[in-house]
Order: sequence, then structure tokens, then C-alpha cells
Amino acid sequence: MFVQKLLTSLSAATLLLMSLNAFATPFTQAPLPYAANALEPAIDAKTMEIHYGRHHLAYINNLNAQVETFPELATLNLEQIMEKMSTFNAAVRNNGGGHYNHQLFWELMAPNGQGGAPSSALKAAIERDFGSLDAMKTAFNQAAATRFGSGWAWVVVNQDGKLQITSTANQDNPLMDVVTERGKPILALDVWEHAYYLNYQNRRGDYSQAWWQLVNWNKVNQLFEQAQR
Repeated sequence: MFVQKLLTSLSAATLLLMSLNAFATPFTQAPLPYAANALEPAIDAKTMEIHYGRHHLAYINNLNAQVETFPELATLNLEQIMEKMSTFNAAVRNNGGGHYNHQLFWELMAPNGQGGAPSSALKAAIERDFGSLDAMKTAFNQAAATRFGSGWAWVVVNQDGKLQITSTANQDNPLMDVVTERGKPILALDVWEHAYYLNYQNRRGDYSQAWWQLVNWNKVNQLFEQAQR
């Protein structure tokens, strides 16, 4: 009887501890949707291993460390956190943005030839707002090239329902209520040096051009459709 009670108590304590740990670390890293070498030659396996396994994971760990300071983080999804970023500190901004941006970035890529093509609805919107897909790519590459220092290039659906190209510094993104040009992201390119330096050194433009081979248009189409709602 004593042993049974002790085991019951230990089980309850273990469950409580697991519950507390889950609350303390609500943010986790999803597996890559492809092998680390699947994006070669545009993005090499070593860069993917470091980028995903070190940089992205560090943002997640640092964001979880902020839950003690801001318990409400554990009750919000990443999009909700972005939309009220002005209520949090710089650590949440940098690491929350880093987690959201990278989680989206992995999904926006697919092995060459497996990403599909723009849907008819997206193609029509691209032609309406940019003239052509090639014109959009040129403008996007320019935004990536001219982002000083570290940051991101984006295609968003803006508040007028139109496609717009923008860029943000560091780990900011267009969902945040602290950036000037806001919108719902449907395409994103990481232009931090750690995303491309092993293969391209300072040739960010070459990286940006090669990256178009990897765009997962199936995911972009999905995000575009969701942004219309």
C-alpha cells in the first residue's frame, strides 16, 4: 500500500513537472520538410545544417527564456505575438521574429522542381501589381540586395489587398506592429550572411537569383489564398 501511494505521488509529481516544463518551453522547432542536402546546389547542406540546427534553434531557446518575463507568450501563437510586438521587449522582438521568420522560410522552399508554379489567381495578382513574374523577381532581388546589413526581403499582401515588396532589418517582419510597411507575408528571403556565406561569400545577388529555383509555389499559393480572407 505504501509503495502504491508513493508511486502515485511520484507519477503526479512527474506529470506536474512535465506540465510546468511544457509551459516554460511552449515554442518548439518543427522538422525540416526535406533533407539538409535537398536544396543543393542553390543552398548547400552545411549551410542548412548550421542555419537550421544552430541559428534557428537559438532563436527558439531565447524566446522560451522570455516566457518567465512575459507569461502571456505561452498563450499566444507566433502571429499573435508579432501583431502585438510593441508590448514586448527587444529580446522577444529579435527572437520571436527569428523563430517566425525561419519557420516560414523553411516551408517556402522545396527541392528544385518540386515547388510547383504560381496559381492562376496569384499569377493574375502578380501581373496586376508588377506587370509580370519576371518584373516581380527583379524588384524582389533589388529589395534583397539593397537591404543594408542583415534582414529579409518579402512579398506581402498589404492592407489594400495588393501585392507589395518590402524588406525589414534584423529579424523584423511585416506582421509586426512596430514596422512601417505591414502586410501578410507570402514569400520571404533571408539575407543574413549566415544564410548564404559559405557558398556565396559576399555575392548576395547570386544567392538571391539562385534561390528562385527553390521557391515552394504551392506554399506561396496557400498563403496568398489565406491572405484574401
